[in-house]
Amino acid sequence: MHRWWDRYGFQATVTVAVISIAWLLKQSQTAVLTEAYYFLVSPLQSKQQLILEDRLSNARILELEQQVTELKQENQQFKQLINSDNTKKSSQVIAPIIGRSIQGWWNQVTLGKGSQDGIQPGFIVSGIGGVVGRVIQVTPHTSRVALISDPDSRVGAIVSRNRQFGFIQGKDSQTLVMRFFTKVSDLKPGDAIATSNLSNLYPPGLPIGTVKSVNFETSSVPEAEVELTAPIDVLEWVVVDAFKPKLNLSP
Repeated sequence: MHRWWDRYGFQATVTVAVISIAWLLKQSQTAVLTEAYYFLVSPLQSKQQLILEDRLSNARILELEQQVTELKQENQQFKQLINSDNTKKSSQVIAPIIGRSIQGWWNQVTLGKGSQDGIQPGFIVSGIGGVVGRVIQVTPHTSRVALISDPDSRVGAIVSRNRQFGFIQGKDSQTLVMRFFTKVSDLKPGDAIATSNLSNLYPPGLPIGTVKSVNFETSSVPEAEVELTAPIDVLEWVVVDAFKPKLNLSP
């Protein structure tokens, strides 16, 4: 052993020293490279994080602005309804529309008030501008309304100017069709149409709409296209009036 050390000891010592130094250099180099990597990448990561946070903040601001706009529109419609001539009776109930299906958009709506608020089947529902339908079903907290724009709806109507009688029928839109019981020649666009005393389900005198056009060639009696005065397609609030139908029939 002593002879081996005398012969190879110096060489072994140098080899160990070189390996140790190489290992230390490698570790130092790795640390330096790691530090350099984080030094270069950290600003990019911070910038990306700031961009992401900025986009999220902008999205949140836009969302809040849209919510404020929506609330302003709802509040404006509510104020118009409160200040209209439709809301002069203490027995009236003001109700929000809380349900409406895409397939039956022009057929029915659901109100956010029901029997506990005094609403009963047969009550009349109006919006800003005129009548929109009648209550057909109630629960303690909701009411279902059949709209006059429903194609199955028939409502007795009258031309306010010349007192000509007929009935209106919905057609899934903001316009209705009015058919007359007798031949009418004195009819023109702009004539006001209201519910008549011949209607079983509605009281007389409720505004319905105005004549948009007249077709005198459809049959022996003319047909008029009537545009609703109440914006049924964008209703959010309505007024519910007590009414007892004459019969459970239509029109």
